[in-house]
Amino acid sequence: MLRPCIHGETTMPTCFRHFAINADDVQRAKQFYEQAFGLDFTPWGPPDFYQVKNVGDGVMGALQERRELVAGKRANTFETTLGVDDITKTLAAIEANGGRIVMQPFRIEGVGELIYFEDTEGNICGAMQYEPGLWG
Repeated sequence: MLRPCIHGETTMPTCFRHFAINADDVQRAKQFYEQAFGLDFTPWGPPDFYQVKNVGDGVMGALQERRELVAGKRANTFETTLGVDDITKTLAAIEANGGRIVMQPFRIEGVGELIYFEDTEGNICGAMQYEPGLWG
């Protein structure tokens, strides 16, 4: 069960759940983060893709090859993903409030349904409706 995000006595509508470290040289970045920060990486999915789980309660990370979610804009920061209850409602809310969907819903088996969007300031962020039970 997805743990609710609670701040004080208020349940938050969304949670920071995931980040991705983008790298030109994944193995070099892996060694850096292992040695500098003590992160533990586990191979998962495609070659040169790793998960990291020792980054905080209810948060997961990834290490992956650098990519372009928007043509011509190479990812040069950590990618963040917000956990949401309903990806369809989230898509509508993003577009209704001036955001732009840059990657339509993509299903990751055993994880959930992911989108990427560009906010009104040009920032790229992910939103994912996670599989029930993934965060419990």
